[in-house]
Amino acid sequence: MKFSWTYDQAEDRKVRTFLQGHGVSHRMFSQIKHNGGAILVNDWQVYTSDYLKQGDEVTIIMPVETGNDLVVPDYHPLDIIFENEHWLLVDKPYGVTTVPGHADRLHTLVNQVKGHLLEEQAEDQVPHVVTRLDRDTSGIVLLAKHRFAHAVLDKQLQDHSVEKFYIAYVSGLLPEDHGVIEAPIGRKPGDFIKRMVTPDGKLSRTEYWVEKRYTDDPDHPMTRVRVQLHTGRTHQIRVHFQHIGFPLVGDDLYGGPAWYGLKRQALHAYQMKFYDPFIEGDRQFTTDLPADLAALAKI
Repeated sequence: MKFSWTYDQAEDRKVRTFLQGHGVSHRMFSQIKHNGGAILVNDWQVYTSDYLKQGDEVTIIMPVETGNDLVVPDYHPLDIIFENEHWLLVDKPYGVTTVPGHADRLHTLVNQVKGHLLEEQAEDQVPHVVTRLDRDTSGIVLLAKHRFAHAVLDKQLQDHSVEKFYIAYVSGLLPEDHGVIEAPIGRKPGDFIKRMVTPDGKLSRTEYWVEKRYTDDPDHPMTRVRVQLHTGRTHQIRVHFQHIGFPLVGDDLYGGPAWYGLKRQALHAYQMKFYDPFIEGDRQFTTDLPADLAALAKI
């Protein structure tokens, strides 16, 4: 994979400084040096300590990423929202774990993406997960198709500039049309999976807007909310709504009621927006509610 830029400043600048400004990390410099990559200026190989002059063309050649044999390919078809040489956006169904772990090492989304990359005979065969979802949360998952794309998006995740929106159905009738939940989240002591609001947890911020309150059935009061994550903690939306007394419908782990035959938490990642440096502009993607949550919308 090859990437090029033109240096357009009047003052001389080190190659390393220029490339760092374009998202090339210390780890990537090491991978280029030791794994068969190259840094070129005007098609000549250079050192990162060399200087650039105005008009120089700078090129990095990233080493090929061969697949990890520990990740077994799964050829189950993906529901692909968008794909090019840099990105793969998938509409993940509930019931599928994003990355291999102790519960599943064979049929996760990463296994399926590995199978997809092999089928299309991609040069780089390592799936880089940029955003992930809980096993029983559906919706948009973003993967990078090479390590450079992953690096530039990871920086956006760290500064919270990737916009992620969800639709959730919470039990009870939220009194306010708009709210922000700010409460630190950490692990629940003695529990490998569960999280909780705790004073020594990590800063967590969730914003929501009420879209509809369901009041026809007094035994099943429910609110549909649009949710934006401003931080990305494990189980953040689920923990925050439990914390304010409105656990998600179907969320057995956090005390949500099992209403309307729902077999998972009523949570869907429906929209994502991020800055794509390869087109120097924003990309935005949206996906529809899956059938089980679309049925709730009609109640």
